[in-house]
Amino acid sequence: MATAIEVAEKAEREDIRSRWLLSTPALLIVFVAALGPLLIVVVYSFLTPGNYGDVKWQFSPDAWVSVLFERDVFDDTLSLATAYLSIFWRSVSLSLATTVLTLILGFPTAYFIATRPDHRRDICLFLITIPFWTNLLIRTFAMQQVLRNDGIINSVLQLLGITDHPVQLMYTNFAVLAGMVYVFLPLMVLPLYASMEKIDFRLVEAGYDLYATRFEVLRRIIIPLVTPGIVAGSILVFIPSLGAYVTPRVLGGGTNLMIGNLIELQFGQGRNWPLGAALSITLMAIVMVALLFYVRNTTRSDGAHG
Repeated sequence: MATAIEVAEKAEREDIRSRWLLSTPALLIVFVAALGPLLIVVVYSFLTPGNYGDVKWQFSPDAWVSVLFERDVFDDTLSLATAYLSIFWRSVSLSLATTVLTLILGFPTAYFIATRPDHRRDICLFLITIPFWTNLLIRTFAMQQVLRNDGIINSVLQLLGITDHPVQLMYTNFAVLAGMVYVFLPLMVLPLYASMEKIDFRLVEAGYDLYATRFEVLRRIIIPLVTPGIVAGSILVFIPSLGAYVTPRVLGGGTNLMIGNLIELQFGQGRNWPLGAALSITLMAIVMVALLFYVRNTTRSDGAHG
């Protein structure tokens, strides 16, 4: 006769088996919709480019070599692919600059919202989320109207007599940076606000009572308490800006490419699908490193608070 423990273990095994069976359709959808395309991209990165934008089913590591190196036409020697490396550097540097600028602008904005009365917070958050109601392409074109030679900025500069002729702002790294800061700023404000609204501002008052300066209160009380929001907002801004396509394409023209534009060119005009696939996997690897950094920091933060 089975004991109570054996009956309980059998029931637990049946429960686990039924859960796996119920989860099977969802797992299949995830595999087909997410892992399947990713697997295709990985396979394509090790194939030979076709003549008309397709691939030849012949194994070749040339796509991965071309990510960092380029072959000389005459002697077939390898040298660093300075063009691709410059695009990678531009993408990373502009993404980091976007993250820093959105943090500088978003921190006081989130603090202002968090210190308002409840009914005013709702209005402020509503205003912050309004840009999400508009398509990204439309917002980018709106930024184009601000930065072009006869746009708002140049018109104001000439009206004030600061410049005699329009300043070239469009199709520069500055234009791309300004566009990405404008697009991704709400993604920094919202996580910061979520952390700041949980602050017990009596701690801030206690800091002032202990004769701490505003900077000391900010550095030793506010920033440590909102560190999870800073890390989360930085990741939410850095990752999409790293793979941005529309903003660099519209505001940067064809001379200020980022990784997303380079990948699109390889799958389009370049007709080199393996190289485009290899670049895509490289971009995903950079994103994974950023995510691991985020998980590691949030884990440390939770452990410290615990």
